[in-house]
Amino acid sequence: MTAAITAMITAVVGVLGTLFAPVLSQRLTARQRAEEALVSERRARFEERRGAYTAMNRASRQFHTLLKDALHRLRDGVYTEHDRDQLEEARLDYRDRYAEAQMIVPERILDASRAVNEVLARTDAVVKRLDRQRAREGESADHALLGLKEAESRLSAMRRLMREDLGVED
Repeated sequence: MTAAITAMITAVVGVLGTLFAPVLSQRLTARQRAEEALVSERRARFEERRGAYTAMNRASRQFHTLLKDALHRLRDGVYTEHDRDQLEEARLDYRDRYAEAQMIVPERILDASRAVNEVLARTDAVVKRLDRQRAREGESADHALLGLKEAESRLSAMRRLMREDLGVED
């Protein structure tokens, strides 16, 4: 009787194994696919954030450079319509990159960008007043250039935070 029970138990285990093998295989495959999808989603979010950082950094630095150029040209009396158009295009691009980033980057990066924006927006307003010959008392291109220097350290701080968030180590 012991041999018969052992044979019966072996047969039941074999049948159950045969029946449950596809179910277990399917569950393992589904779990593996879910893990792969999660990794893929994380990678896509990382790439999206990296793209936003690159665009925001580029646009900020371009706007900064063109503001500096505008102040030099205003000071030297050679500011042209082409310069105005370039600066406006850079300002709009900067605004658009910031707006895109707002939905996908961490708040600390946005805070750093706001610190940069504070200086750039202030300088942009001065450039426009100087160009329209409506400068406020004490405003000049040279004074604005000194104020614009403040953006350099803020741009560097923003870039450093972005690199840290992306895991870039020096």
